[in-house]
Amino acid sequence: GLELAHCVGASSLGPAVPWRSGGPCKMKRVRTVFKPEQLERLEQEFLKQQYMVGTERVDLAATLHLTETQVKVWFQNRRIKWRKQSMEQKAAKLSQFRVIEPATADSTDIKDHEEDTVDVEL
Repeated sequence: GLELAHCVGASSLGPAVPWRSGGPCKMKRVRTVFKPEQLERLEQEFLKQQYMVGTERVDLAATLHLTETQVKVWFQNRRIKWRKQSMEQKAAKLSQFRVIEPATADSTDIKDHEEDTVDVEL
C-alpha cells in the first residue's frame, strides 16, 4: 500500500510538521515502483480506456497485487502524460504549418496583385 518512510525530525528547515495524521512528525511517502509486467498491463488497459473506475479498478488492482489507490493514481498520471503528449504533437504540427504558410501566402498575394494591375494596350 502507501508506505511511509521514517519520521523526518527537526532540521535546518525548521521544526517537524505533522503530515495529515496529526502525528508528531512529517512522514514522507515512498514512491511506488511498478514491475514491468504491471506497467505493461496498465498500459494495455489505458489503450482500451483512459478512465478506470469501480469494480474494473478493484479487479485490476487485485490482479496486479496493487492497491486501488495505486491504480487510480497511475491512471491519473498517465492521462496527464497523454494530454501533454497530445498537446506537444499539435504544437509540432502547427509550427510546421506556420513555417510553410507565410511563404505560400506571400507568393499567392504577389500573383493576385500582378493580375489585378495588368495594363492593357488598345
